[in-house]
Amino acid sequence: MTITKLEWNDLVPDTESYQEVFESSESAHEADFSLADTQPRLQYALEQLLYPQATSRFLLAKAPEEAEYLALIARATGEMIPQDRPLIGGQYHINGASVSFDPATSAQSAFTGSKPVVIAEWIEAEQLFGCLRQFNHEITLQPGLVHQANGGVLIISLRTLLAQPLLWMRLKTMVTQRRFDWVSFDESRPLPVSIPSMPLDLKVILVGERESLADFQEMEPDLAAQAIYSEYEETLQIVDAETPAIWRQWVEQVAHSAQLPSPGTDAWQPFIREAVRYTGDQETLPLCPLWLARQLREVAAIAKGATFSGEELRSMLAQREWREGFLAERMQDEILLEQILIETEGEQIGQINALSVIEFPGHPRAFGEPSRISCVVHVGDGEFNDIERKAELGGNIHAKGMMIMQAFLMAELELEQQLPFSASLTFEQSYSEVDGDSASMAELCALMSALAEVPINQSLAITGSVDQFGRSQPVGGLNEKIEGFFAICQQRELTGKQGVIIPTANVRHLSLHQELLDAVQAQQFFIWAVDDVRDALPLLTGLPWEAEGQNNLKQLIQERIAQATQQDGRHRFPWPLRWLNWFNQN
Repeated sequence: MTITKLEWNDLVPDTESYQEVFESSESAHEADFSLADTQPRLQYALEQLLYPQATSRFLLAKAPEEAEYLALIARATGEMIPQDRPLIGGQYHINGASVSFDPATSAQSAFTGSKPVVIAEWIEAEQLFGCLRQFNHEITLQPGLVHQANGGVLIISLRTLLAQPLLWMRLKTMVTQRRFDWVSFDESRPLPVSIPSMPLDLKVILVGERESLADFQEMEPDLAAQAIYSEYEETLQIVDAETPAIWRQWVEQVAHSAQLPSPGTDAWQPFIREAVRYTGDQETLPLCPLWLARQLREVAAIAKGATFSGEELRSMLAQREWREGFLAERMQDEILLEQILIETEGEQIGQINALSVIEFPGHPRAFGEPSRISCVVHVGDGEFNDIERKAELGGNIHAKGMMIMQAFLMAELELEQQLPFSASLTFEQSYSEVDGDSASMAELCALMSALAEVPINQSLAITGSVDQFGRSQPVGGLNEKIEGFFAICQQRELTGKQGVIIPTANVRHLSLHQELLDAVQAQQFFIWAVDDVRDALPLLTGLPWEAEGQNNLKQLIQERIAQATQQDGRHRFPWPLRWLNWFNQN
């Protein structure tokens, strides 16, 4: 049996071990910091692309199709392209209705690749390929992004190409054939003059999310298979003392680039705690420039200098939570006004507090809310009725959790025949679809309580899924779930007996608010980590699942099964023939 009562410092990431890193006076823009420090795989992919004998002229980069990401990739690529690269392209000469072309001989030649890296977000054909313009019988050639990037790299958003397949086909043909041909975009109006082709030496980085890459792979399976592939990694795993230093440099570089204040010495602890809430792992820090810039930008509104303090950051986070907290407060009011019935004191048979995460479409913040699960057991044929499923309010994953729970119980009780009881489980006062298996451990505990007729302590809540052997498995949304139950207990007044049971594997995902940490430190609220559903039962019911020489839940359930089976045997025959049953028993 493994039950761990967590201390307050288990509930937040460890920042004390790296405090010296954040007290250093060296800043990111003074240090030698490159993309390779946070994105070694992407850096290597760029090196492969820029290698003269590269296996492909295309690189597929999995990253958000946002300007910040395109700019990051462009900056890193530009630093790797040699300044003395050979000139590609040349000069067009227009003489009346005649157009000639001279290859590039100097950096000042008109259509040479003057920019080593060009970014193309949402573009049309004329912007990408340029166009021929004719006014008063005078012809001019307007260069496009392809001409600007000639001899270098073009970085383009995949959604642009997926939405305009003809644009992509033309670009692919030009890059593959290494030749740019001027054509009319209107097939009914050909070019008024013949224009010589231009040599093209272009490498292309296609940036897109996973869905865009999947669509591109379906559209271009051969090219996708040959292209160089890499990803922008959104997180940084803490593997040694150097990792926090690298992350600090990255945060300060984002702040410096956006001309925003960076964290002061005492701001790094709350900043890391908020970062861990975002990544969902105490050993993982975010590299998303959009998320980092948002935190820095919001705290800049109240910061008084080039750096911001921990108090200023905490104040900003509290203001944001209040600003976005209308729905969460209304849901809490429903519970406190007993419109949604959640008990946080006393005992009940077959009733347990589970934990849920609520996400409303269009609302930026997920929040936790306790849910009441109830189980009713009666003599029957062993059927487990999932009311949510029968009412078409339960999803497939929830149904899978119910079947796993039933399989564990049948195996654990070592039954040779069907359980002589039927059970009905439901989420009370739930009027929308329920999915996921994060409540399966709570449902299993409620079922065991109902079968053994032993009450469950309503001061506790539990979350986690179970496997067929009863082992606890991690679930998501832990911080919001725990804080949601704590908020209800706090509003009703903490008794020193309330708490939450979570899977041990979820401990590394915790980064809880300071108010809850203070309650845990003061022994007013508790959080336990368990490895197995059997470990949770003594906390919830006061009885172990199985123990020699003392009362236990398994024994109580088996006695009740034996009693029900015996009664079923006595009433197996119609009353005029019951003497036959008596005769068989004697």
